[in-house]
Amino acid sequence: MVALKTSPPKILVLGPAWVGDMVLAQSLFKTLKLAHPECTIDVAAPAWTLPLIERMPEINKGIALPFKHGQFALFERIKFGRSLRHQGYTQAIILTNSFKSAILPFAAKIPQRTSFLGEMRYGLINDIRPLDKEKLPRTVDRFVSLGLRPNADLPANLPNPTLTADTGNALASLQKLGVTAPTNKVLGLCPGAEYGEAKRWPAEYYAEVAREALNKGWQVWLFGSDKDIPVTQTINQLTNNQCLDLGGKTNLSEAIDLMSLCDALVSNDSGLMHVAAALDKKLVAIYGSSDPHHTPPMHPQAVILYLGLECSPCFKRECPFLDKNMHLQCLKKITPESVINLV
Repeated sequence: MVALKTSPPKILVLGPAWVGDMVLAQSLFKTLKLAHPECTIDVAAPAWTLPLIERMPEINKGIALPFKHGQFALFERIKFGRSLRHQGYTQAIILTNSFKSAILPFAAKIPQRTSFLGEMRYGLINDIRPLDKEKLPRTVDRFVSLGLRPNADLPANLPNPTLTADTGNALASLQKLGVTAPTNKVLGLCPGAEYGEAKRWPAEYYAEVAREALNKGWQVWLFGSDKDIPVTQTINQLTNNQCLDLGGKTNLSEAIDLMSLCDALVSNDSGLMHVAAALDKKLVAIYGSSDPHHTPPMHPQAVILYLGLECSPCFKRECPFLDKNMHLQCLKKITPESVINLV
């Protein structure tokens, strides 16, 4: 009897909205490709994550979701899901836990819809996986587990994210800014953290690290989005404007490629920290209110600085202690000297 040849899986992943989480999701994509080399993986996510998706060779295509952040948009999600019905998806993997994120694959009539239960999504999810937070302590563990068979153990070694970069695009970005290609070593500093001040190492500490690097003959580049302009400007002013301040001057695609030219990076726990790790860069990652055991940089040689004080991790956007002797001590007690010695 001749066995029927089955088509390779075609998987739609509903991706996260945060840059760091999207980087970590590449470990899932690699796991899927290891199990099914011929599978096709498409990722539907907010448009601002597409530059990351484009740098992941495991992905066939990125699909920009038209919904605003936090918008329920029930009928729009149903309509968008219906537009995908003829794409031939065999499975959807939903990486977010919201009710609204499960509407689209249900409307698309994708036969297997895999995720954790999340916000009581019975029916919308028909392949519900149990979430054991002790067994799956890290975000990356949870993402990868959704790509395995039910009840399967995690691999002993998860594949790390590895973004590709375009050196030509990086040099073109420098040229657009009127900057020549670096001839000395470059230290990248990522002083922003969109979540809040409780994840931001002090600007004056970053400036001290920058001054030391400049005195050693390094170039120092400051990375950040529009929201990080105040802190990158402050650091640059504290170094007599000797840094290349890229705050608000690059999009995510350009920032990724420019970071690939750096020899080392220092970063708060942020999306750019995960980008740096995925670019195989020497990295010093600074943690304050967040937990490095939950979202660590996925690089074996990344150095994590975390004090683990009695109040840590609090996961607050702002430090709850108003007394100056207590305020932001989880960050302020990480000295510039300790970072300088590592870099």
